[in-house]
Amino acid sequence: MGLYNWHSIVSSRWLHPLLLLGWFIIGLGLRFTHLTAKPPWTDEFATLVFSLGNSFLPVPLNQAIAPDILLQPLQPNPAATIGDVIHKMITQDNHPPLYFVLAHLWMNLFPNQEKYVSLLAARSFPALLGAVSIPLTYGLGRLAFRSRLVGQLAAAIMAVSPYAIYLAQEARHYTLAIIWVIASLSCLVIASHHLQNRTLLPLWLIICWVGINALGIATHFFFSLTLCAETLVLIFLAWQQSQQAKTLVFLSSVWWRIYAVALGTAIAGLVWLPSFLENPYRSSLTEWIQTDGISLSLLNPLFQLFAAWVTMIMLLPVESAQLAVVIVSGLVMLIFAIWATPILVRGYKFQLQQPQTSLPTQVLTGVVLGAIALFFILTYIFGIDITRGARYNFVYFPAVIILVGASLAVCWDTSQKAVMLIWLMGLVSAITVVSNLGYQKYYRPDLLVPIIQQNSQVPVLIATTHKTLVQTGEMMGIARELNPSAQTTTQFLLAHQEQDPNTSTVALENTLQQLPRPFDIWLVNFHAPIAEAAKKCVAQTKPLSAVDGYEYKVYQCR
Repeated sequence: MGLYNWHSIVSSRWLHPLLLLGWFIIGLGLRFTHLTAKPPWTDEFATLVFSLGNSFLPVPLNQAIAPDILLQPLQPNPAATIGDVIHKMITQDNHPPLYFVLAHLWMNLFPNQEKYVSLLAARSFPALLGAVSIPLTYGLGRLAFRSRLVGQLAAAIMAVSPYAIYLAQEARHYTLAIIWVIASLSCLVIASHHLQNRTLLPLWLIICWVGINALGIATHFFFSLTLCAETLVLIFLAWQQSQQAKTLVFLSSVWWRIYAVALGTAIAGLVWLPSFLENPYRSSLTEWIQTDGISLSLLNPLFQLFAAWVTMIMLLPVESAQLAVVIVSGLVMLIFAIWATPILVRGYKFQLQQPQTSLPTQVLTGVVLGAIALFFILTYIFGIDITRGARYNFVYFPAVIILVGASLAVCWDTSQKAVMLIWLMGLVSAITVVSNLGYQKYYRPDLLVPIIQQNSQVPVLIATTHKTLVQTGEMMGIARELNPSAQTTTQFLLAHQEQDPNTSTVALENTLQQLPRPFDIWLVNFHAPIAEAAKKCVAQTKPLSAVDGYEYKVYQCR
């Protein structure tokens, strides 16, 4: 009797908490594996600098500077306050400040023995938040489908999702935004059941939903795309109910509380509008996603979104340096997709057809499709190609994971091996990301610096055209990778330009005339006419390796 009761307790009381703890530990371990192995890129440098309460503005422009001067904004500032962080974000960046304030408080917990801020301290915060999203995913799955199995499978997929791990290993705000997306979707699911049952939304739900949405907007402005997708879902539900009831249900008292949520959320969003519009750096910092909607390639956004969708579930070493590995990885992913897609589609259709699960399936599907539609509208109509940044798909990513978990739950009783195989593919994909064979950084200074040091035996000037903090971050990445001996023989030039590229050319010309020879010029991402003083030097004709994020030319001035 005792043994039977023990097994009953384990299966009923402790099974699900222990399973969830297991997914959390696996997810946490993956997110912290090789956490600092990849060099930070320019967006992460923005996080480091602003979270310290520092600024990029003190870095001198149009003159040769030493690496330690370029990296000075990365030095911890004990005198910086939360107010400094907020002021720097509002006046010098194009993101809201909530995450950066939290990162400031987090990094203050780490004793810094180094000259510069700890990359581990900066990246550990989003990695931890990414792990926290695993049990929250379980909660959303269980809440939406009234099923612990759906919650467990969704949490298991979230734990090993290569896309989730890619975001968690960046010193950026996306994992915090994902937490708010999960919380807001939870409120949407609860609200949809109240709307279906024609019952009033409880006051606590209204307050929580508005508060969550306010925090989401204060974390990332693209969280508003999640809110817009939720709005489309609510409009669809209103239309659906109106068709069934043969009356305008959106005028009923039930819907007035939805309008209260919308009004509160709108006020929380409009608070940030003045600072966003008045920011002098806003347009230049978002220039990379702005394009001519008429001449935009019709296929690029489709491929970019498709790649993001695939990597939410699987990603093998397609960025390996070995061509054979890339080809084999691509073939395996294709075969796996052909096998797994019918399984997921069959499970999805089953959930959609069941009376108990039809509503949450429709709601989460509506969020995904609504967000994707907004991506295409911004891209093709307004010429803002946000599909270029895979990270922006965070706005609907949790909904995808819940739907995958719901689909897998259908075939759990009949084909557990298939479910386990899909999860194992996710685990291998997660290892691919942490091993830097997938979702590599956009900039690879760890590859460029060895090329510079192998080909230049004399002092080096690394020159780039400068417009915003983006270019400063690109050079910071190089400076951070230099070995101690190169720190003393290398200088940087941030040749600033507003509209006229020739201003960068003049800055380069003036700088070269002041440098004692011999030296080598490395023009890295230098988008301006070459200075006459550089043309008098010998151009490097030896073919050198291409490096992600950095286009370069070499001139030897002897």
